[in-house]
Amino acid sequence: MTGIGIIGAGDFGAAHARAIKEVHGLQLVASCRGNNDALAGFTGEHGGRGYTDWRKLLDDKDVDAVLIASPHHLHAEMAIGAAEAGKHIMLEKPMAPTAAACDAINAAVAAGGVKLMVAHLMHFALPCMAARQMLEEGALGRPLIGSSWIIKLWMEHNRRDWHLRKATGGGMLLTAGIHALDRLVWLMDDDVVSVSAMLGAKFHEQEADDTALLGLRFAGGGLGQVQSVGYRNGATTYAMDLVCEQGTLRIDMDRGTMLGRDTVWTDLPGSFEPNWMHNALVREWTAMRDAIADDSSVPISGAYGRKIIGIIEAAFASNETRREHEIAGAC
Repeated sequence: MTGIGIIGAGDFGAAHARAIKEVHGLQLVASCRGNNDALAGFTGEHGGRGYTDWRKLLDDKDVDAVLIASPHHLHAEMAIGAAEAGKHIMLEKPMAPTAAACDAINAAVAAGGVKLMVAHLMHFALPCMAARQMLEEGALGRPLIGSSWIIKLWMEHNRRDWHLRKATGGGMLLTAGIHALDRLVWLMDDDVVSVSAMLGAKFHEQEADDTALLGLRFAGGGLGQVQSVGYRNGATTYAMDLVCEQGTLRIDMDRGTMLGRDTVWTDLPGSFEPNWMHNALVREWTAMRDAIADDSSVPISGAYGRKIIGIIEAAFASNETRREHEIAGAC
């Protein structure tokens, strides 16, 4: 049995706890949150010991692996601490607010000899998995043009002050828009070499962005665009289009995946599930369990997590200079 500790026992920590409960071979043994009352409520519902200091949780000998679901600016310190303590790590996105912080995490993980998986959930969501399988089968040829978007309510019940500030890794792009970016990069299956971006706070009075529009150039000649919008009032749209050499794909998280050929859309069988997010978390933890048990590679490495952050850093730089920004080290 692999003992799991949750650092960041908040709303999404609870979603992870519910998923962990369904994965054979995993057991939630400890959780950490600064607020004593909230922590007591969390452990009362999900079990395990409670800590208000994450360092004390890392000292717990029953904890073999940790989930880090804390504010973004704390990810690097906590992940490095976990690696030094010999704990395997599931690290919520974003991996860290900067590429330099990602590099420090990856160095600590390599030195500690532990597993690190960055929790990019789209890789385990059924509509995205169906699209990936379709692409791998090859009948559609290469994806050449991709558009991915998430347009949703920004001021949700779990929004905190740190989400609104740049220094703490806040903003819609790092918080939620990163899902749309990750999904596009993963399915295009190519390196991004440059970014052109416009960002701002268009709907709320805050320092960090609630809106971002990104244009991407891929190494193989493909083009992509990402919309990350946190509105004040509206309705959520969370979808993606891929235009391939021999057809099109549309991913809609509320409907499933559709194949477009000869001017007709058809649903891909088995690409929709009503509770997709919970099921994706279960798959994510199943993959983490297997990587630990088999001493095998994780599906989403720290190198990939760092790549996504490098793209976002380039987007921030492009917005500041109002010019297309090349990504250092990209192929």
